[in-house]
Amino acid sequence: MAKRVAIFGGSFNPPGRHHRAIATRLAEMFDEVRVIPCGPRPDKPTTDTVPAVYRAALADLTFGPVPGVTVDLFDLEQASFTTNIRLQERFADEGEVWHVVGADLVEGGSKDDSLIQRTWERGRELWSKAQFLVMKRPSYALATEDLPPKSEVLEMDEEGSSTAIREAIGRGVIDSDMMTTRALAYVERYGLYRAPIPGMWARGTLSGATHQMLCDGANPRAVALSKQLPAGAVEGDGEPDFFTVLGGDGAMLRNIRERWRDRMPFFGVNAGHLGFLMNAPAEVLDSPFPPQDVIFRQLPMLYLEFECADGSTTTDYAFNDAWVERSTSQSAWLQITVNDVTRIEKLVCDGGLVATAAGSTAYARSMGAQPLLADSTAWLLVGSNVMEPANWKSALLSPDATVEIRSLSNVARPVEAYVDGISRGPVVALRARLSRAAATELVFCASHDMAEKIAAIQFHGLAKKTNGASN
Repeated sequence: MAKRVAIFGGSFNPPGRHHRAIATRLAEMFDEVRVIPCGPRPDKPTTDTVPAVYRAALADLTFGPVPGVTVDLFDLEQASFTTNIRLQERFADEGEVWHVVGADLVEGGSKDDSLIQRTWERGRELWSKAQFLVMKRPSYALATEDLPPKSEVLEMDEEGSSTAIREAIGRGVIDSDMMTTRALAYVERYGLYRAPIPGMWARGTLSGATHQMLCDGANPRAVALSKQLPAGAVEGDGEPDFFTVLGGDGAMLRNIRERWRDRMPFFGVNAGHLGFLMNAPAEVLDSPFPPQDVIFRQLPMLYLEFECADGSTTTDYAFNDAWVERSTSQSAWLQITVNDVTRIEKLVCDGGLVATAAGSTAYARSMGAQPLLADSTAWLLVGSNVMEPANWKSALLSPDATVEIRSLSNVARPVEAYVDGISRGPVVALRARLSRAAATELVFCASHDMAEKIAAIQFHGLAKKTNGASN
């Protein structure tokens, strides 16, 4: 028997408990449920109420914990709206596709007058050939003759709407009956659906929160720290409120790469060297744990597209950086394009790198670029061992910039791609921009001075001065 796949699309702006209840019901009926938050829609201007990166996080927070449910972020990432006929084509190879729709969309179907038939792309074709799961509330009068030829009806008791949730948030009366606890906390943290432009950081607390400890077992200092902090085990099937990462920046980077879709805040305690992404042990151990006064910072990730020699493309996300570098003794010849404008016709170098502000203190810094504060909205393009153009090292990029690094001589001078230090193999080109859907929350003690470590490496350890006196 073919696998049954339910396609559950919508704006989910924001997703509520009723959406999660529907997804849970669907997971009991189907082998797989795909939740697809849509991108911008001309007929639904409310889809742009908040930036896509927040909607993506809320979708993951709401649906991610439900077994059998997968959240697809492709529309949010590409700022697109994939119609149902395109979804039918996209998922056709995965099994028997079922479109989950409300009863109002099939009303008038017997007269060829339903919204699906009249307004959807190739709606009449989809109506006659596709399979539909029609959600109906007990109070809704649905005529059997209006149903599509291949359909099932699911009686739903769940009440709610994203519109009602947004209105409740605006009035300040939102509660956990409307949204899941973690999604509601995220909305409150960043002031979503209130301010015109949500913040990227927020003051808050971890007091009373549960955590899962992620310790770098190969780091003796991390292991020692783990014995000084509460274990933070979460009982039963419960979820932690945040991750505690013990180790250096490398340990934090590995855990972010593996777990960012969990949408848990990461609280790091430094057991490495500089620890740009971490809190100092003294900040953590000298106060009750979890700390009461903290700063949540939502940091963007990179969306990456790699072009291979055969013309195929693959995608990935990076928290720190991505780069291409020469894979033979020959220097690389690269063309640099920013926002479809060729900025460097021929970059003769060992490689080219793009880095987020958070990643600017890593490989980008070793290449000679000036590091940025982690919460800066800018990002970097950096050359490695550049021979030509002479004296060019790096460029600062705007948040909406798109960069392409393309090999000019891929046969004689092949290049290999890397994402956060992990090889992606030979490529012809790397395209990058700040992601519209991927972001990671880092948590710092309120006393943590993010600027101090940046200052220390920029001034090469020169003595700090306080009130004019040298320390």
